Amino acid sequence: MIQLFDLSKKFGPNVALNDIRLRIRQGEFVFVTGPSGAGKTTLLRLIFGAEKPASGYILINAVNLNRISRPKLDLLRRKIGFVFQDFKLLPRKTVFENVAIALEVIGLRPKFVRKKTHQTLRLVGLAEKEKSYPLSLSGGEQQRVAIARAIVKDPLILLADEPTGNLDPQLTMEIMELFKSIHRKGTTVVVATHSQELLEATDCRTILLNRGKISEDTP
Repeated sequence: MIQLFDLSKKFGPNVALNDIRLRIRQGEFVFVTGPSGAGKTTLLRLIFGAEKPASGYILINAVNLNRISRPKLDLLRRKIGFVFQDFKLLPRKTVFENVAIALEVIGLRPKFVRKKTHQTLRLVGLAEKEKSYPLSLSGGEQQRVAIARAIVKDPLILLADEPTGNLDPQLTMEIMELFKSIHRKGTTVVVATHSQELLEATDCRTILLNRGKISEDTP
């Protein structure tokens, strides 16, 4: 599903990732952890195709991201959902519109977009908030909108960057239960987190990054 070979990434003189070798199988649920600056976000952005490596390469479903054209990369990214740490919701669009846009931009029929968006908002417990605007929502609700937007297109892979970083323990557990329900449907899930409480409560595979290298990989 996801394979990284001798992957390195620099930002100017700073090394973000160094000689990463990693394989994530289809249907796995994986946590990526480590201190701030360890390379967690960079790793997810490389898998998503939002960054290019300085060296090495990435295969997603046997497709080499280094050799793929931009149009084909855009098609591949339709199969990947990304939950950003800062949500990236559009403040002037309703909850419904923020989720529906993920389907509209790929040209799906309006009737299907409406049906699928309603279904996904029910799944994340926000059916009653679809006409609300992001700034009127709590942090946990905004995070659920971000998750709904990421999963509405039924991605093969779901990437989440610190999805519970600003939430209290109860909301954190609710969000993780939501990810688990998505995972049970067959989606490969990769979550970047620094939360030790979250890691201690799971038996999922955990990859520890430190100074841009994998220092531990616990099955």
